[in-house]
Formats: sequence, structure tokens, C-alpha cells
Amino acid sequence: MSAVAASAAIPVSRARRRKRIRGSSIAILVFLTMCAAFVSLPLYVVIVTSFKTMEQIALGEVFALPTEWTIEPWRMAWSEVCAGMTCEGVSHGFWVSMKILFPSLLLSIGISAVTGYALALWKIRWAGTFLFVLFLCAFVPFQIIMIPLVLLISSLGIFGTIWAVAIVHSILAMPLLTLIFRNFYKDVPEEIINAAIMDCGSFWRIFFEIILPMSANIMIVVLILMITTVWNDYLIGLIFGGVGTQPMTVILANTVITSFGVVKYNVDMAAALLTAIPPLIVYFALGKFFVQGITAGAIKG
Repeated sequence: MSAVAASAAIPVSRARRRKRIRGSSIAILVFLTMCAAFVSLPLYVVIVTSFKTMEQIALGEVFALPTEWTIEPWRMAWSEVCAGMTCEGVSHGFWVSMKILFPSLLLSIGISAVTGYALALWKIRWAGTFLFVLFLCAFVPFQIIMIPLVLLISSLGIFGTIWAVAIVHSILAMPLLTLIFRNFYKDVPEEIINAAIMDCGSFWRIFFEIILPMSANIMIVVLILMITTVWNDYLIGLIFGGVGTQPMTVILANTVITSFGVVKYNVDMAAALLTAIPPLIVYFALGKFFVQGITAGAIKG
């Protein structure tokens, strides 16, 4: 009889443990749903429109699904759409953006990692003043230093080339990246560096053999930040890129602005999606590592 009573009491105790949904939780859920809808609806329209024919778009049913799905706008956006006087599609800008991306990553991340390592783990004179100047430079608007950068790049004789765009990206990213690396390396135990120095470890040997293998988490964080920044940039590519060296975003803008006859909205939407896909792939592939890198930097030490 006691066993029956105990079994009957279990559902009652479980029911008492259930927490009621509070009004604040419902309000937060509604707010987040509204934010998601605010972002998702325009994206939905862009995706749906890119698969419609111009006849379906002319009906004005923006939110309706295509009655006849077609990938012709995507093909035209990639290889045939006109940007100014050329009709090579956004594919040309894609390869130019790739050529800009890799030297930008190598220069900015390489120099910033070494500088942050030196400021964090080696006793350097005027390190505090240098960090203060870096902190100020990280928040200087690009428009203020745009003309001096144009004069500097022109004096080097590389204005209008891929290297000009890559170097400007690296210059603008170095203050913030250096601060990120410096704060991450600051938590490396000092005993490790002292032991390495006693074992005749030089500056570069310690960096490549000890510090760099410990930097996987922060490297992924910085890598995602730089890829999204460089790939989505428009202003730097427009100013410092020349004819044939303009990135994908500039080609996209020229495609939308340039039109002959009827404006092909489906092709424009497909071109916009093609431009956005590469950084999205990088984020979805490395997103969990991004969170792990930030968490590791927050609780390190």
C-alpha cells in the first residue's frame, strides 16, 4: 500500500516542480520573434525574387512564391550582367575580392599578432604610450585619414592595384587586431616565457614554437572578423581599386546602378546573394569556433 501511495505522489511532485512561464519571458520571446521577422522578411523577399521571372515580378506579389522557378537570373548575375561598360557578371569581382582577401589577411593578422605578442610578453619602452595611440587609432573614422592614405599609396606607386586595397585594409585593421592579440597574450603565464628565454629561445623562436600554437582560438576569431570586413567593404575598394581591380561589392553596386531598358530585379537580387554567400559560408563553417575563441579569451587564466 505504501508503494502505491509513493507512486501516486511522484506525478504530483513533478507537477509542483514545473515552473510557470512568466510574463517577462513571454515578452522577451515576442520581442525576439519581431526582431527575427524584421531581418528575415527582407531576406525572404530577396531570395524569392531571385528565382522569379520578370513576368511574375511585374504582378507585384512580393511575398508570393514563384509559380515557375528559374535559375536563369543566377546564371546571368554570375557571368553576363553588365557593370558599367563591361558585361562579365559578378564573377570577375569575385576573383578580384579573393585576390584582395588573402594578402589582407596575411599582412594584418601577421603583423598584429607579432606586435601584440611583443607588447604583452616583452618589456618594451613606451609600450603604454604605444597602446594608448593604438587605442585612439582604432576609433578614428576612415573618412578623416582617407586623403592622407591616398597620398601615401600614390607615393608608393601602387594606387589602383590589388595591393593598394590590401595594404589599406591591413593599415586600418592593425590597431584593433593588435589590441585583441595583446589582451589575449597578456594571460600567458610569465613563467613560460622566462623558461623559454633561459633555454636560449629567441624572440622569433618563442613566437613560432610556443605562442603561435597557443593562438588557435583567437586566430579563428580574428580570421572571421577580417574576412567579413574585407569582403563586405565597398568604400576602400571603390577609392583605391582601379579598373579591373575593383572588388565584388563595387561590381554589385555598378550592376544595380547600370541598367539598359527594363530593370531586371531578379538578376540584381541574385547578384546580391552571390556577393553575400562567401562570408556566410565562412561564418557557418567556423561559427562554433568563433564562440569558443571568445569564451577562451574571456575565461583564460
